[in-house]
Amino acid sequence: MMLGLLLARAGVDVTVLEKHSDFLRDFRGDTIHPSTLELMHELGWLDELLALPHTKAAMLRFQSGSHDVVVGDFSHLPTHARFIAFMPQWDLLDFLVRKASAYPGFHLRKCAEVTEVVFERGRIVGIKALTPEGALAVRATLVVAADGRTSTVRQRAGMEVETLGAPMDVLWFRVARKPGDPTDSIGRYEKGQIFILINRGDQWQCGRVIAKGSFESIKPLGLESFREDLATVAPFLADRTRELRDWDDVKLLTVRVDRLRTWYRPGLLCIGDAAHAMSPVGGVGINLAVQDAVAAANLLAAPLLAGRVTTRDLRRVQERREWPMRVTQGLQVLIQNRILAPSLGRLSSKRNGKLPLPLWLVQHVPPLRRVPARLVGLGIRPEHVHTSEAPVH
Repeated sequence: MMLGLLLARAGVDVTVLEKHSDFLRDFRGDTIHPSTLELMHELGWLDELLALPHTKAAMLRFQSGSHDVVVGDFSHLPTHARFIAFMPQWDLLDFLVRKASAYPGFHLRKCAEVTEVVFERGRIVGIKALTPEGALAVRATLVVAADGRTSTVRQRAGMEVETLGAPMDVLWFRVARKPGDPTDSIGRYEKGQIFILINRGDQWQCGRVIAKGSFESIKPLGLESFREDLATVAPFLADRTRELRDWDDVKLLTVRVDRLRTWYRPGLLCIGDAAHAMSPVGGVGINLAVQDAVAAANLLAAPLLAGRVTTRDLRRVQERREWPMRVTQGLQVLIQNRILAPSLGRLSSKRNGKLPLPLWLVQHVPPLRRVPARLVGLGIRPEHVHTSEAPVH
C-alpha cells in the first residue's frame, strides 16, 4: 500500500490487489516506529495520522523478577515522533488508502486473490486473480509481490528462499485493561515464561513466546494451566484470565525467518516479508517493509514513468535494502538463539535471579539504551521520500 501510494503520488498508474474485502485482521504488525512516523512527517501527514486512536511507548521495558529494565529510550532519536505508536494495522491501511485515493493513478481492487503470474518470453508481464465476478487478468510493466511470508507470487515465480530458522513461535491473545494497570508496554519473564504485554488502551494485547512447534504440547495441559502462567508472569491480570474462554481465543503466529537470494526477476520485484520474513523480535517487520517501499519508489518511479523497468533497476532496490535487512535479521537471530530460546522453560531459580548480560549492561550503563532504541526505532538505513508529487484530484 505504501509503495502504491508513493508511486501514484509520483504520477505512476498503480493497481493494488487485496485478497480480502477489508483490512480487519487481528494480530498483524501494529507497531509504527519512529522511522515510519518520520516518513509521515515528510509527507505532511503526521498530525493527521496521530489523530487516529493509538497508544505510545517512549521506552522499551523488560521485567524479570525484581528487575525492571529500560531496554531502549527513544527520547534521543533525531525524529519528530520519538516513540512507537501502537495502532491497529487496519487503521493505518485505511489511512494510506484515503491518501492514495487523492491521486488519479491509484486503483485499489479488493476481493482479488492473486493465483498466477503471467510470463511472456521469459518476463513477468502481469498476474491472474480470482474475484467474486470471476477471473481477472492485470498486465503491468512491473509486478510487485508484497503478499507476505507465504507469498503466492514468489512461489509461482520460482524464487529461491533461504531459511534461517527460528526456535520459537508466539501465541497472541487479548484481555481487558483496567484503570490502575501499568501504562507501559512491557516484556516480562518469570519461571521460564516470556510474555509480551502491549497497552492497546482498553485492552492488553498479550503474546506468549513458546518453543518452536510446542503449541500442540501446551494444549493438553489445559487452558487453566495457560491462564495460571499468565497470572504468574503478570499478577495484575489474574482477575481477567477467565476472559480466555477457549483455545479459539489464542492465535498462533508461526515464526519464520527467511529471505530470497534474489528479490527480482524480469518484470517482478519482491519487498517486505515476501522478500525477507522477519522475526517478531523488536517488532520491526512492518517498518522494514515500509522502508523497502520507500526505496523502491525512489528508485523506480522514473523508470516506470518512462515505461520500462530493467533488471538493473530492480537490482538497485535489492542492493539498497539487502544490507539493512541482513544486519537486522542477524541481530534478531542472535537474540532468538542466545537470549530467548535458552530462557524458555528455564526456572528463574537456576539463574539465581541474574539478568542476561545484555540486559544487565543496559540497566547499569544508561547511555547504552540509545543503541537498541536506534536499531528498533530507525533501523540500519532509514529511507526518506525523494519522489516529487504529481497533481491530485
